[in-house]
Amino acid sequence: MAYSDRTKIIIRSGKGGDGCVSFRREKYVANGGPDGGDGGSGGSVIFAVDKGMNTLSDYRYRKKFSAENGGNGAKKRMHGKNGKDLILKVPEGTIVRDSSTGKVIVDMSGENDRVTVLRGGRGGNGNQHYATSTMQAPKYAKPGQDGVEAEVILELKSIADVGLVGFPNAGKSTLISRVTNAKPEIANYPFTTLHPFLGVVDLKEGEGGFVLADIPGLIEGASEGIGLGHEFLRHIERCHVLIHIVDAAGTEGRDPVDDVYAINKELANYAVDLSLKPQIIAANKMDAVQTPEGEEDPLSRLKKEFNPKGIEVLPISAATGEGVMDLMYAVKRLLSNFDRSVTVFQQEYDPMEHIAEELPYSVSYDEKEKYYVIEGPRIEKMLGYTNLDSEKGFMFFQNFMRDIGALEELKKLGIGEGDTVKIYGFQFDYYEN
Repeated sequence: MAYSDRTKIIIRSGKGGDGCVSFRREKYVANGGPDGGDGGSGGSVIFAVDKGMNTLSDYRYRKKFSAENGGNGAKKRMHGKNGKDLILKVPEGTIVRDSSTGKVIVDMSGENDRVTVLRGGRGGNGNQHYATSTMQAPKYAKPGQDGVEAEVILELKSIADVGLVGFPNAGKSTLISRVTNAKPEIANYPFTTLHPFLGVVDLKEGEGGFVLADIPGLIEGASEGIGLGHEFLRHIERCHVLIHIVDAAGTEGRDPVDDVYAINKELANYAVDLSLKPQIIAANKMDAVQTPEGEEDPLSRLKKEFNPKGIEVLPISAATGEGVMDLMYAVKRLLSNFDRSVTVFQQEYDPMEHIAEELPYSVSYDEKEKYYVIEGPRIEKMLGYTNLDSEKGFMFFQNFMRDIGALEELKKLGIGEGDTVKIYGFQFDYYEN
């Protein structure tokens, strides 16, 4: 069984349909004008949260996903059909990253339950749009804009209030199956749990509960990617509190105090913030503890070692249920000190902002018309993906023009306050901010 918590796929939005070149051909219309219809818009690529999913296994074998292209325009001003959007369903907590930079495109958490990542290409205008007093029979129509392709990494970071950590076979799966409705497989071998199980812990009516995640068993070297370490450690990042479950009976031949230090070291090596999360140590398998005469019992050793560090140690037996609810209430008390809103990773990269970076553009002054002209594939392509009717879209386009150096080029040509700038079908008055 493969663990599907991180995968790489290629996504592509649909190409816009081409505009049509056509002229009216009717029996009693001697000089029919242009009637070529517009192309339809290409489909967009949309990520949507599916609450019923908990792995990325749907993306293990198929690696390329494309939205539908827009239909071409037709005669009699017939508009091409819009391409169908591609909706990719993912578990809540999935982060979409740009594969080349690793930057976050979108975190499908919190309010981000449906997000358009790649917009489809705009359909091209038919020749009906290009008729003028001097050109009454235009034989030109605009082609549809290309779709956009991106290679992205899908990475699942489980959303839970509390994470269960510890070595394999410490009893995590047994504990979560006792206190929640999750039903992980339980067996006596490392990495029994191949993906996190999430369950809701319900306390007494009116006291609320919390979401508990069984994070698969860690081993030393996990933070360096040994075993499935990285895949498992990333699920702890959103948790507010950790239950560190240890085998107090030492049934695997390990020392429980050493176990706590070993796992905390892996947490710190992966990300310092993980090791600083509040913890409660659950000394499990107390029903199997046998302390030789003259030796200190493991529970006392754990308390002596970690209580001074502000970490509570509670004895439990996940197998018999002894002490389990005391542990759950202790966790609830600890959680009450924290803001339990979901940690949502902010966008660091927008693939739509980078589609035109390598295309050329030009800035010039039209002496006859007395306005400045900015044009070229780079500008046209970005215009196609920007809604200038919205304030946010207009500000985005202004920033884009500044970032590529177009505003600086206008200044070099001597543009002044109130001068007109023409960008394809748009005209603007120029003013300094």
